[in-house]
Amino acid sequence: MADLAVLPLRHPQPLGRRLILGVAGVLAVVVLATISLFVGVADVTPKSLLDSDTRAATWEMLMLSRVPRTIALVLAGAALGVAGLVMQLLTRNPFVEPSTAGTMEFAGVGILAVAIYNPEAPVMLRMVIAALCALAGTFLFITILGRLPLRDILVVPLIGIMLSGVVAAASTFVAYRLDLLQSMNSWLTGDFSAVVQGRYEILWLTAALTLAVVWLADRLTVAGLGESVSTNLGINHRRTMVVGLTLVSIVTAAVVVTVGMLPLVGLVVPNVVAMIVGSNARRSIGWVALAGAGLVLGCDILARTVIAPYELPIGSILGVVGGVAFVALLLKRSPRVR
Repeated sequence: MADLAVLPLRHPQPLGRRLILGVAGVLAVVVLATISLFVGVADVTPKSLLDSDTRAATWEMLMLSRVPRTIALVLAGAALGVAGLVMQLLTRNPFVEPSTAGTMEFAGVGILAVAIYNPEAPVMLRMVIAALCALAGTFLFITILGRLPLRDILVVPLIGIMLSGVVAAASTFVAYRLDLLQSMNSWLTGDFSAVVQGRYEILWLTAALTLAVVWLADRLTVAGLGESVSTNLGINHRRTMVVGLTLVSIVTAAVVVTVGMLPLVGLVVPNVVAMIVGSNARRSIGWVALAGAGLVLGCDILARTVIAPYELPIGSILGVVGGVAFVALLLKRSPRVR
């Protein structure tokens, strides 16, 4: 299986070291998830859970709010990390992910359209409309790239960022004119504070789609090598591209509809994983999912503790962390990708 050619190529770690890293990674995510269960305004502690006088109320709070929130954090982080890996495979660019290709902003256009024409629409319908808009926007991005005479590694994400800016500005203008700015801000800035039982279950769909990506990993990698190579290897390039981008669009729409935009997870995580365990796509998917969950869990805990008892939107924390990582990756990029 081919490697992600545009990333700095790394030799795979020895099996023993990979096992140690894997156990350490799983333990880190378990620890972060446990901390996430007991961080917040409400007094939910292990002591209150063991106390017979407060056990019932504490257990109810855990089941209604803390457990759903922690599950949503893990599912959203893992899915966005893998979605970023898929986009980087298909575009052969390590700086492309849903928030640097306009996919998230186009999903927001779909949600805005539903808010205007059918504000009482069920969550599933909103996700479908958002996914269709995200898919259309992603194909527009791919089409623009196909017409560029020079596809420099830095030009590609810049095109996506400019496209995202135009779409976001147009959405903001429409929302302002229709007095929907407050609603729009709720999905522009990622926030898990409203996640409770019954309002996050659609994210389980992203887990199924992540498994589909694992199954299609070899085909997606070959498709990223170009149409002629794919055809010679017996892969239907166009169909594989459509399937890959559709998976990314549905994952992005499900996350945006449920908790809003979580920027740069799909950029930071696949690149960091490639630096640690190598750039073979199939081998790194599990690591990407694990690291994505850990990153989002860690940023959410930070968002809940920096100005406690108040809470910052996790999208702001991810924007800062992802922005710093983006600049660091630009400065450290290998001469192979110039």
